[in-house]
Amino acid sequence: MMEYIFVLPVMLLAVLMVFGGLLASRLLAPRRPNPTKLDTYECGEKTIGPAWIQFNVGYYLFGLIFLIFDVEAAFLFPWAVVVRDVGIAGLIEVIVFILILVVGLAYAWKKGALEWV
Repeated sequence: MMEYIFVLPVMLLAVLMVFGGLLASRLLAPRRPNPTKLDTYECGEKTIGPAWIQFNVGYYLFGLIFLIFDVEAAFLFPWAVVVRDVGIAGLIEVIVFILILVVGLAYAWKKGALEWV
């Protein structure tokens, strides 16, 4: 329990920094609202139609699948650096990791989550 006492001041400092930054921004930032600032902004173009429309859920699924495989690549880079040091046990672990992701890819493919329409 004693080793956690040193973490408490760091956590308190982190909380104080977050709320201090929010408070300082609230007190010091200029506020001059006008209709142009409050208008919906979309890449420099005038918006057409309402801002609250429903999107096809397929776009979100496609993004999540991309994120999963992007994280996979992020986990494989450090493994590739130490591949000679981890030996056969590390190789088996990474093969299991990739197999789990391949099963997930096959499932997403079968469910049609990769269809872009």
